[in-house]
Amino acid sequence: MPVANSTRADILLVIVTLLAAISWIFSKEAVMLMPPLLFLSLRFLLAGVLLAALAVPALRTLTREQLFQAVRVGLVFAAGMSCWIMGLLFGSHIGVGAFLTSLGVVLVPVFGKLVFGESAPTSTWLALPVAVSGLALLSLSGQSLSGGFDAGQLFYVGAAAIFAIYFTLNTRAANHRHVTDASGQRTQHERVPALVLTAIVMLTVGTATGVLSLLLEPWRPTFSNFTLEIAGWVLLSAVVGSAARFLLQTYAQSLSTHSHGVVIMVVEPVWTAMFAALWFGETMNGIQMAGCGMIFAALLISRARALQKALKSWL
Repeated sequence: MPVANSTRADILLVIVTLLAAISWIFSKEAVMLMPPLLFLSLRFLLAGVLLAALAVPALRTLTREQLFQAVRVGLVFAAGMSCWIMGLLFGSHIGVGAFLTSLGVVLVPVFGKLVFGESAPTSTWLALPVAVSGLALLSLSGQSLSGGFDAGQLFYVGAAAIFAIYFTLNTRAANHRHVTDASGQRTQHERVPALVLTAIVMLTVGTATGVLSLLLEPWRPTFSNFTLEIAGWVLLSAVVGSAARFLLQTYAQSLSTHSHGVVIMVVEPVWTAMFAALWFGETMNGIQMAGCGMIFAALLISRARALQKALKSWL
């Protein structure tokens, strides 16, 4: 594999983290103008249709089992995104929320072990107390799980836990694996192609959140007063924050197996906090910065092996 491909993959993944971070800003602007679940539905349906249009040949060959796997992943992701958007609606600090949501990365091996019996690396158990310390620091500033926390922070933590399950299911759906049934017979589960998986997941999220919105939110005021500003934030979130982001990520990961994507992707909350500071004028006090710093340290500890390899390669 040429070195140039690995470098190009790393650069593209940095761009992916930037797109993911700026999507927080687009989404916050949108939920200040329209019901949050309706926004999610429009965003993901539009992004899903765009990606599905690119994956039509592969979609035609999809098996029933592959479709079931993809829809299951989408339903879990819909639950996580619903919590996330409520955190964005009720939360008072986007930067802190981004670090809280990123805890899902630390929790992935934990849920993998609890749900599927997968082994968790030592780095996970080292990272967990550091992450908890970060939460404790944030609670002292009134931004997290202690008395006086705002509802948004609780939604963010709930989203992080659900995203950990989503990451686990998504990885299993995207890779070949063997499963042993009750009779002891081993069967191979077919992987779902990345672009197809992403398209179906997004369409599932859009449909599920649309149903929830129909049941829980008023639509008439939004569509009666639908403005170019609302349309703009929805389009930016769908095209830039979802479709383009995942297309770039899929392409980057296809370029090289030597990319340092696992390490690069953990900087998303840092970019998000920076964009929130520039766009909304958010600031962090010392305790908040320390708490977010501890959570970021937990992210790096949980990816210690990948970080070590990346550092050796870069240096």
